[in-house]
Amino acid sequence: MKLFIPGPVQVSDKTFAAFCKPMIGHRSGDFKKLYGGIQPRLQELFQTKQPVFLSTSSAWGVMEGAIRNLVGSGKVLNCMCGAFSDKWLDVSKRCGKDAVALQVEWGQPIRGEQVREHLKQGGFDAVTLIHNETSTGVMSPLAEIAEVLREFPEVRLVVDSVSSFSVVPIPMDELGIDVLLTGSQKALAMPPGLALFAASPRAMERAASVKGRGYYFDFIEFQKNQAEDMTPSTPSISHIYALESKLEDIFEEGIAARHARHDRTNSLVHEWIRARGFDFFAPEGYRSKSLTCVANNRGIDVAALLAELKKRHGFIIDGGYGKLKGATFRLSNMGDENESSVAELLAAIDDCLPS
Repeated sequence: MKLFIPGPVQVSDKTFAAFCKPMIGHRSGDFKKLYGGIQPRLQELFQTKQPVFLSTSSAWGVMEGAIRNLVGSGKVLNCMCGAFSDKWLDVSKRCGKDAVALQVEWGQPIRGEQVREHLKQGGFDAVTLIHNETSTGVMSPLAEIAEVLREFPEVRLVVDSVSSFSVVPIPMDELGIDVLLTGSQKALAMPPGLALFAASPRAMERAASVKGRGYYFDFIEFQKNQAEDMTPSTPSISHIYALESKLEDIFEEGIAARHARHDRTNSLVHEWIRARGFDFFAPEGYRSKSLTCVANNRGIDVAALLAELKKRHGFIIDGGYGKLKGATFRLSNMGDENESSVAELLAAIDDCLPS
């Protein structure tokens, strides 16, 4: 079976081989060499001068951690445009924070002016944004939103880039992002279970003043251990070996070339959608570069399509998330996919589509 779902995505044999390397002590010199050795490339990928922290968790661990570290007595504005960004409001409330929803219709992006109007009310400590909402295939205009945040220097910007990291440029320092986080299982094409994040000096300053940060996701603990090329808790060494291997792949290909490849494979999917008479769920100009949410305007039996695709070709795609199940289906081109593999997927779907 081969996965073309929006995560986890297909993992290469090379990455799996690295994942299966023998264990080393996580407080040993060998581990420090491994951990410290990947920092320069991680910083280049994040486009930051700050250290990049590794957390043995899904990205949601760091997403919750960002709330606990950056939101004190003020409010947090949760930008919501799909299933995963909507969930951040619930997480904020469960952390006991004063959470405010900026809700737009599923399929629409978050716009800078909407963020500005909310922040003008005052009293906000942070804004959360999922850059690329995988449930709807919408990519919100990050640069536009980051520019608005410059007008509110007391507010920290937290950005989830799990399905856009290494797909499109995200210059963390240039944009003024305070926490940029991603996970291993989507755009990076690694097994699930590792989160990566970087925090600005402003974010670390805020974290040091906030009480109730907990321990496992305490940014200050990460900072202290990072100085010794270590993690606060026992890390998944296998994931870090896999990450080292994946960084080799990314830099061998070239970051700009990786971005261009995703653009080409994404365009192939878009051409197929238009040619087959389907619609896009996301509007023009705000469509993801790593996956496509296809509107089922033709009224096909999506469940039957998925079953036939799996049976005949061994390919697995997604039949729509949550309330969009059956009304949409999603095709991923993220990770290691290229023109050949995406073309093979589209041909297989053609074989299984009703006339």
